[in-house]
Amino acid sequence: MHAAPDAYRAARGDWLRRERRRRLVLAVLVLVVFALATLIGLWVLNQAPSDPGVIFSGAGGTTAGTGPG
Repeated sequence: MHAAPDAYRAARGDWLRRERRRRLVLAVLVLVVFALATLIGLWVLNQAPSDPGVIFSGAGGTTAGTGPG
């Protein structure tokens, strides 16, 4: 039994196409995960209250952890 003369070339081309497709799918998946994480992070930061907290209010002259007097 003899293989076709271009069997290796055809099999290698098929393998290279699958490898390129696999890498493209992986790159798109990484890009989607990165974009989703960035959007979630920005959304979480946007949910922070706009008024300054007690620690950073500057009123009263006390700093965090020292207490009054």
